[in-house]
Amino acid sequence: MVPDVFVAIRQRMPTLSKTERRVAELVLADPDSVLHSTVNELAELCDTSQASIARFCRAVGFVGYREFRMAIAAANSREETARNHFRVADSEISPTDSALEVVTKVAYQEARAIEETARALDLTALDAIVDAVRGAARIDIYGAGSSGLTAQDLQQKLHRVGLTSFCFGDMHIALTSFALSRPGCVAIAISHSGVTLEAIQTLEIAHQAGATTVAITNFPESPLAVMADLVLTTSARETRYRSGAMVSRIAQMALVDFLVVRLLQGNYDEANEALRRTYDAVQSHRLPYPRAATRPSLKSPPARD
Repeated sequence: MVPDVFVAIRQRMPTLSKTERRVAELVLADPDSVLHSTVNELAELCDTSQASIARFCRAVGFVGYREFRMAIAAANSREETARNHFRVADSEISPTDSALEVVTKVAYQEARAIEETARALDLTALDAIVDAVRGAARIDIYGAGSSGLTAQDLQQKLHRVGLTSFCFGDMHIALTSFALSRPGCVAIAISHSGVTLEAIQTLEIAHQAGATTVAITNFPESPLAVMADLVLTTSARETRYRSGAMVSRIAQMALVDFLVVRLLQGNYDEANEALRRTYDAVQSHRLPYPRAATRPSLKSPPARD
């Protein structure tokens, strides 16, 4: 799948110059300005030169303004189709939106994050990570804040299929765990921004120990991505109400599911048996589903399902 030009702009935003960022912000805020402007007219709108517009186009992956404008037209059409599907005229949430409008817009933002993440995903890197994880002696996973939830989800899924994996919330314990890596191990760090110091430190220590290092981030040119042997990138948007933190988690969770399902494909019978055994192990800790709508009692041990 071809990456979205808006995704490319957002992912490269931290590395753009001040002038290039001004162009990027205008393009993201008003894509129609590109469709209706020559390179000279866009330069005037951005209070810059034609040469700066050309440099910006190259910085986000295009040969020149003509190719860039064609990509904007295609991406803008996809955006409009998606908004029509969700029946939202504007994806931004305003203080006066109704509950229905808030729910619809958040659903739109999260669905778009998953779609754009899938569209831009490096499938070669995905399969390389799957191969490394499948044969790993141990897998260490770290994420801070909301990325920590993704790290826990990945560790739980790998653990359920019988892979030796660890995820620690305490940074000192995480660092000591990553330090015990060796060739044949895999170290995975998750950070939306790619500049979280702790995430970078875990990969640096694991790299020094000889492990295969993996970064999951929204920014492919971030320090975390540069540190890693293999990178998977999400495509989450920041919004006015900081739901970027929510949307980034949704996109990260989608990447975890892509990775785990691809992993299961290659060893389905053994993984399925591991899932069955781990499922059976917790059944004695589940209440039987009540026949009538009565409040369950915890006075006696629950019956096995």
